[in-house]
Amino acid sequence: MFPKHLTLLSEELLKTCTKNKLRVTVAESCTGGLVNALISSIPVASSIFGRGFICYSNQSKGEMLGVQAHVFMAHGAVSEICARAMAEGAIKRSDANLSVSITGIAGPGGATETKPVGLVHIATARLGRTTAHEEHFFKGDRTEVRMQAVEAAIRMLIKAATN
Repeated sequence: MFPKHLTLLSEELLKTCTKNKLRVTVAESCTGGLVNALISSIPVASSIFGRGFICYSNQSKGEMLGVQAHVFMAHGAVSEICARAMAEGAIKRSDANLSVSITGIAGPGGATETKPVGLVHIATARLGRTTAHEEHFFKGDRTEVRMQAVEAAIRMLIKAATN
């Protein structure tokens, strides 16, 4: 279902998290559950992965992850502050100690002058550590943007699990 390189990355994540006794959760918006699906496609992933959150609407980001309404009004859902709040909220609402969140504009619609198609914010949170963030400008169609976001999210999780 997923390209081989993504499956290999997910297997690396499983090994790294197992070694470091980490449990992972995922909060996804524009990728719509692809990271959840990738991680759970690996046998024995349940040893590190208990749940994920698919929060496509602002309302669901608030209800499921605790993202405050002022974040959307001041910065929008596609923003660093929203990605950070999603990642931190996912840890608070799960048994995980490591999370990743993804929020962005996969296209073809939804873009603005300041937020183009391909803009994706990804954040990783780990208990006891500072939440990390990356801003990406991916190229391609909707599927390509989403798959690039999945890869970047898994790579960020591996980095956060390693340090």
